[in-house]
Amino acid sequence: MSAMVRTSTAPKKPTTVCFVRHGTTPTTGKVLPGRAKGLHLSERGLVEADLAGRRLAELGSVRAIYSSPLERARETASAIARHVGHSVRIERGLLECDFGDWTGEALIRLSKLPEWQSVQRHPSGFRFPGGESFIEMQGRIAGTIERLCARHPGEVIVLVSHADPIKVAVTDALGVPLDLMQRTVVSPCSITVVVYGTGAPTVLAVNSTGELAQLGFGAAPVPARAQRPRQRNSGSTPATTKRTRT
Repeated sequence: MSAMVRTSTAPKKPTTVCFVRHGTTPTTGKVLPGRAKGLHLSERGLVEADLAGRRLAELGSVRAIYSSPLERARETASAIARHVGHSVRIERGLLECDFGDWTGEALIRLSKLPEWQSVQRHPSGFRFPGGESFIEMQGRIAGTIERLCARHPGEVIVLVSHADPIKVAVTDALGVPLDLMQRTVVSPCSITVVVYGTGAPTVLAVNSTGELAQLGFGAAPVPARAQRPRQRNSGSTPATTKRTRT
């Protein structure tokens, strides 16, 4: 049984989850932005998000798109939605880890701290100063995946999130300890595919930037809807995006 997502012995149709990390931002690889507001996709990130949308649209079977509420994730999800043809639902359970006092700090400075070794080698025993622990993030992501899979049995769904939450989901799906999560690479706008059903999850792809159709899931390609998708919260409250570059 998975360490995170509980499975049931009752037969059910498996849910295929396509995890997508948001696209590149002006601070990717330089700063730990965490949950800070006002960070948008760079021009490169916009191109990456558009390409991810095209790849997912080729499946012809995506039934829902959920996104972290942070701007960089919402913008990525919106680009995907333009190709897939579904509105974006905002899901707080997909938020980036709360890095607390480390939010906004330069990665080169953080990497020199003694605590950084705990982040890399023993995340299960680490809590970000004034923020979230990896164990808490693990539980949050587990509950979110379980809830959304129950909502979409037998369907393909897209979850747009951030590197660490996706790493945690992959670690769990593979059945390996949380302390090994940093061995997984999750690049901007890469797609990771996991099937959740009765029994253990099945990992079809990790950090994929290639064709998805060859993985053997999804229906024959169909044209994406021409409508312009809109974003909405999981609880049906309309979500708006105000773009102010930083």
